[in-house]
Amino acid sequence: MLASCNDGSTAGGAGGTVDSSAIKKEMKEERNKKTAMASIEGFEKKDADQVLKDATPDAVDKGNGEMPVVKGIDSVKAGLKSWLDAMESVKGSNLLYVADGDYVFVYGDWEGKFKSDFMGMKTAGKSYKVKDVDILKFNDEGKIIEHSNVQSNQTVMIQLTAPKK
Repeated sequence: MLASCNDGSTAGGAGGTVDSSAIKKEMKEERNKKTAMASIEGFEKKDADQVLKDATPDAVDKGNGEMPVVKGIDSVKAGLKSWLDAMESVKGSNLLYVADGDYVFVYGDWEGKFKSDFMGMKTAGKSYKVKDVDILKFNDEGKIIEHSNVQSNQTVMIQLTAPKK
């Protein structure tokens, strides 16, 4: 014979209840962080397909607001590929991933070295270092629908166009 005791508590411990919506939100945020990590890994590998593997066809890249918004995965990929093709290397360090609802924020230090000119700038062999926050927005299916960042394009351009020492 089995006996059970019901004191009104559930799996929440200490007499509390489990909030299933909080668990779902946490699971969604963790999924989105993993997707963001894979995207950033693709960026460091200079693989535009990996960066955008989990983006929607109508994804937009808002950049930092200094340039026009780029709409559609093909246009976003073309711009990204152009940037990555001009790079000899690109590396993020001290990366911190923070998820909040539909957003993942990736803060860190970025550096890269150009191997060829980019958008008319003579940048061959010059390097840059900049702090950045990439902001990725996800839909309910865990796909990236939007990218923004806060890096200073001016800082990057000054470093790339300064005379080599």
